[in-house]
Amino acid sequence: MKKIIELRGISKAYDGETVLDHINLDIYDNEFLTLLGPSGCGKTTTLRMIGGFEQPDEGDVMFLGERINDLPPHKRNVNTVFQKYALFPHLNVFDNVAFPLKERKVPKDEIEQKVTEMLKLVKLSGFEKRNVTRLSGGQQQRVAIARALVNHPQVLLLDEPLGALDLKLRKDMQQELKNIQKATGITFVFVTHDQEEALSMSDTIVVMSEGRIQQIGTPTHIYNEPQNAFVADFIGESNIVDGVMREDYKVTFSGHTFECVDKGFEKNEPVDVVVRPEDVDIVPLEKGMLRGLVTSVTFMGVHYEIIIDIGGFKWMIQTTDFVAEGEQVGLYIEPDAIHIMKKSEYSGMFGDYSSFSMELDELSDAESEDAE
Repeated sequence: MKKIIELRGISKAYDGETVLDHINLDIYDNEFLTLLGPSGCGKTTTLRMIGGFEQPDEGDVMFLGERINDLPPHKRNVNTVFQKYALFPHLNVFDNVAFPLKERKVPKDEIEQKVTEMLKLVKLSGFEKRNVTRLSGGQQQRVAIARALVNHPQVLLLDEPLGALDLKLRKDMQQELKNIQKATGITFVFVTHDQEEALSMSDTIVVMSEGRIQQIGTPTHIYNEPQNAFVADFIGESNIVDGVMREDYKVTFSGHTFECVDKGFEKNEPVDVVVRPEDVDIVPLEKGMLRGLVTSVTFMGVHYEIIIDIGGFKWMIQTTDFVAEGEQVGLYIEPDAIHIMKKSEYSGMFGDYSSFSMELDELSDAESEDAE
């Protein structure tokens, strides 16, 4: 697969505060790559470096093997769709999409053909004469995407483009964007703080925190094989506990020694242990490897989210089986449900659901969106 973009040792600081810290990243032809992380992690700055809206303090931005640090945005074969679509309110749908072609003085019949193709691609055929101010948010976004794609750039940058849409429309557009990317063969670089969005759309996810890349991989790999406690916590729910790797395939945590599928650690090495909530079975007390007290039960529609206190550490379990608050239960964990990680600067910061509540979770999401 051909490399389109290479970021080599990219660093950037604002007012003495490091925003990007020696980033290295390869982006390939026909790839849907997502930059994922919390507010302030450096993902939008990385996108702006690729687009030419920011210049690195150190390092090189390479496009098809050529250094483009000093190349202005309009000379890069890259287009950007921002969260605020910046459509021209005095122009109709056709003229908004046609604008980049008219700027390049493309012949009229070619403009007609290309705009028609793009509007068909984004499912807005028949909207050509509609004023953009009379469109819904989702329709306006489709116009912005069509305008960005009409020149057929090699790379399309998307900076939180779904952030202003309601949940149902957002989910519809996730699928639409993936379909558009496949249909055009254009490389998409997408920025989001929404883990579910990244998992459902991406070929490759780049997880970022504090100006550094924490992990790069496919959605399945990142979810099933997180490299550290930050990634494990940020991608989905995770129980993350302190453990000791006794030997290959054997780990002790929460007062019990378990069989696992990991190896290559030092004997008796302290480790972080990740167990996803959906991978734990609630069993009768006498059959449990671990035992605990149910402190909270929340019905989520398809499953229950159950908080269980095991020796003062609160585990989250996701199950379709109901258990009552105040009940003593056993937990059974299969070897392949246990994932071992090296200790890191994020050890001990995540994975205990002592303060968990749906209200806090929703408040955190709202604050994150406001801060973007």
